[in-house]
Amino acid sequence: MLTALEQGVKGGVWFSLIDKVFALPTLKAAWAKVQANQGAAGIDGESVAMFARQADKHLRQLHEELRQGTYEPQPVRRAWIDKPGSTEQRPLGIPAVRDRVVQTALRWTLEPIWEAQFALQSYGFRPGRGCKDALRRVEELLMAGYTWVVDADLKGYFDSIPHDQLMAQVKRKVADGRVLALLEAYLHAKVMDGLQEWEPDRGSPQGAVISPLLANLYLDELDHHMAAAGYQMIRYADDFIILCRSQAEAERALEQVRQWVEGRGLTLHPTKTRLVDASQKGGFDFLGYHFERGLHWPRRKSLDKLKDNVRAKTSRTSGDALEDIIQRLNRTLHGWFQFFKHSHWTTFEPLDGWIRMRLRSILRKRAGRQGRGRGLDHQHWPNAYFAGLGLFSLRTAHAAARQSL
Repeated sequence: MLTALEQGVKGGVWFSLIDKVFALPTLKAAWAKVQANQGAAGIDGESVAMFARQADKHLRQLHEELRQGTYEPQPVRRAWIDKPGSTEQRPLGIPAVRDRVVQTALRWTLEPIWEAQFALQSYGFRPGRGCKDALRRVEELLMAGYTWVVDADLKGYFDSIPHDQLMAQVKRKVADGRVLALLEAYLHAKVMDGLQEWEPDRGSPQGAVISPLLANLYLDELDHHMAAAGYQMIRYADDFIILCRSQAEAERALEQVRQWVEGRGLTLHPTKTRLVDASQKGGFDFLGYHFERGLHWPRRKSLDKLKDNVRAKTSRTSGDALEDIIQRLNRTLHGWFQFFKHSHWTTFEPLDGWIRMRLRSILRKRAGRQGRGRGLDHQHWPNAYFAGLGLFSLRTAHAAARQSL
């Protein structure tokens, strides 16, 4: 298959792929990936740990079912998760563990076929690419004068992808009927939400292993269309922006996106899609960051999410040793800093102060006093006291990162 990918296949269409999906080595590797990712049980109630107890037996069974054409995916269990910094909830589709294994094997088989042709401006859920690459490209374009931004939002993208148009795109490259039937089975798998059950006629559920590939595949034509028109678009899954040199150019770009989206059965969010002059106050958010007037820092939702995590680890009523609390806190702070360390320097000191206030409040409570850590508490437990206990300092880490550049 690797040779064929390099040299091309006759007519550019793949006729025999199912044997790559059901190969036992592929299924075993796919299971290892599912096991590493963990995740909740599907509609059958079988957890990753339960599957692991008889993994070899389950994998052999999947191998035979796929080989003989008797495999059928189970319904997808719908769960609802909170959107950070919002009262809204996002639907999540949770396939059974066995189906996640097969979807992983299917994704690994199909992904290389399209990866070779995916546009450069697509960064989400692709091998060797990620958020940081996309953010670096945004910074490059802003510095080069592309300060007018089309801040686009596709309304309910994953739930609104038309199945017929999606499968038509797949069939341009894949002619293996059993692989196509497998994809159709996943797209039409019933959804269980509590006691309600239905079969979707659109969309690919968020949470399904195969969905990121299908989502990229459906928007790949838009990537190439905008690139051919000369626009600087940056896309991460369904989240994308177009950076332009003038308002007129941004208006033209938005109109082209609108026409393409409407012709593909999708919808631009009427209030969240807008034009922004990033050189002025207000700016725009993208991939967790806020960009404005040549600077960038964590967007409000990113800060709120961090503070929620810190609050959960620094309850005043916690009976744990302060050293243990700080150790757990450090894991959160270190991970957050690794993503946001390129923020403007004014981001970090206020956060450090707020975190120390949370810790002083714990100590104040243990000393029999009410309220937040304040006033003389700074003398009882100075900043150096927490540094001595090993508290990770965002400000210090940022200064060290800047010196290493």
